[in-house]
Amino acid sequence: MAAIHDVTGLSDLRSLVDQGIVIGSVVHDSRKVTSGSLYACLRGEHFDGHAFAGDAVRAGATAVLTDHVLDVLSAANGAVDTVPQIVVDDTRLRLGPIAAEIADHPSRTLATVGITGTNGKTTTAAVMASIFEAAGRPCGVIGTLHGARTTPEAPELQSVLSEFVASGRTAAVLEVSSHALAMHRVDGTEFDAVVFTNLGHDHLDLHGSQEEYFRAKARLFTPSFARLGIVNVDDTYGRLIADTARADGEFRVVTYSLAEVSDVEVTATAHRYVWRGRQVEVPLGGDFNVANSLAALTTSAEVGIDPDVAVSGVANLAAVPGRFEVIATDESRRRGITVVVDYAHTPDGLSRVLDAARAVVTDAGTLTVVFGCGGNRDRAKRPEMGAVASRGADRVVITSDNPRDESPQAIIDEILGGIEPGSRADVITLIDRRAAIAEAVASAGAGDVVVIAGKGHESTQEFGDRVIEFDDRAVAREFLEAQS
Repeated sequence: MAAIHDVTGLSDLRSLVDQGIVIGSVVHDSRKVTSGSLYACLRGEHFDGHAFAGDAVRAGATAVLTDHVLDVLSAANGAVDTVPQIVVDDTRLRLGPIAAEIADHPSRTLATVGITGTNGKTTTAAVMASIFEAAGRPCGVIGTLHGARTTPEAPELQSVLSEFVASGRTAAVLEVSSHALAMHRVDGTEFDAVVFTNLGHDHLDLHGSQEEYFRAKARLFTPSFARLGIVNVDDTYGRLIADTARADGEFRVVTYSLAEVSDVEVTATAHRYVWRGRQVEVPLGGDFNVANSLAALTTSAEVGIDPDVAVSGVANLAAVPGRFEVIATDESRRRGITVVVDYAHTPDGLSRVLDAARAVVTDAGTLTVVFGCGGNRDRAKRPEMGAVASRGADRVVITSDNPRDESPQAIIDEILGGIEPGSRADVITLIDRRAAIAEAVASAGAGDVVVIAGKGHESTQEFGDRVIEFDDRAVAREFLEAQS
């Protein structure tokens, strides 16, 4: 069949459907094609999906999304010329809107909130979902705790949103990563509100510079995604987003700031404050989480949820795995120590967690941090992490995170390069993460706090040739219980 050309591909897709061609799904992995799939040829870092178009057609694809006409020579055994080809300028750029169209735009049916920022996405999403539930709006969540990627590729994203609709959910909260924005995974999703938490140092291996990282995040705050943005103006980049977005008459900005709350009290397991004349109780420790719960409360008010209902939803929040999660056992209570597991894996995130943990340390106690940095990721932040740890903790145990294809010792050496000269922190290195956690827990005394940072909820550890089961929370609990 002849190829059809359209910059966006949407009109051609609709034309094929009008002709009776069944397109029930869109797939970008030829191995997952089933009868009735539209196969999207994506160009990746290691593979070009156009090379597998023939495989996709043989597997049952009824059409192909491509950035150039595929002929007999460019497709395996020439099968591609038997199905329609939708030719667009950039398949990745156009995939999101096409996936949304095939899924019948589920984000339009749901009350959809997108949250972006370096830190706080997962916690803010959990709080927002709890508020929706309290308001009688069953809510689905897409984020770090729910899949291999914080934000899945467009076809998977739209499929999950469709499942939310089919299951009777009326709201959805999405963590929107900078990768997702740069790679157009959320294109085609329509949000009722988008939220900005903060911006620190992360993902420069993808973006190249802090400016490009910011530009990716700021893309969400445009009318193509939403008409309402909830922005943290305690953050420098948040103020910039607010100022820029306000310049567009089609986009409304609502800001939030810690200056809006009073009577703040924070413990290892909870925080409370007064917001708009209401006492807010949140069963989540860490002073940095005040901003996260405030973001969700502000957003809820703007999407029409009664503030009293929102406050009750915050109070009913379930534990957020690996987010300032206190590992409490009979032994930790007997010894008077506090062990905290947190996902903090950026300099800013680690600084916030250590500041929060410091507030829990008794006058005679010490603060220990166990952390490493992931391999095959942003190397520039490694010495920064070392500097933050040596400033914020009394004792620093540098270990492996997910080394992947890199030498664990080489990663540790780069972290050590950031330890500030003259630092009073006691710094040791233990490549084996299990041994590092054991040493930190065993050495803790009454009034001490141990922070195990970097992996949070993760249940595996990645090495170049294998992936092993490893959960910081389970390991910490194991050593605590072994000492009882």
